[in-house]
Amino acid sequence: MADSLILEVADFETDVLTGIYSEETGKPQPLRIAIRVRMKPIEHYAPDTPLGASKNYMDLKFAASEALPPGLHFKLIEAVADHICETLFLQDSRVEAVTVRIVKLAISEAGEKIGITLTRERR
Repeated sequence: MADSLILEVADFETDVLTGIYSEETGKPQPLRIAIRVRMKPIEHYAPDTPLGASKNYMDLKFAASEALPPGLHFKLIEAVADHICETLFLQDSRVEAVTVRIVKLAISEAGEKIGITLTRERR
């Protein structure tokens, strides 16, 4: 099995214009997002290895926040996840796969975690 490097940002909360029902449209909904990025690691990470040998974790958070087009309404949270994946693939050619988990916080009635997980491999 080949080595891999997994970078993660978990339980990041942000408001996104999403939903298909009339009570959802026109106002942002709170989403909890987790992102996992698989990259091929370098052969060895020494104590003085520069950041350029990996990926800045904040790039993952950026893809789920500032990189989402302002004012754009996503009918499905699957489309939000797809946009995050594509942003990360465009940012860095070393990204091999992205997994995005989104939980819609506004529809939970008793603390359930209702949402989706999308995993995309670089094509």
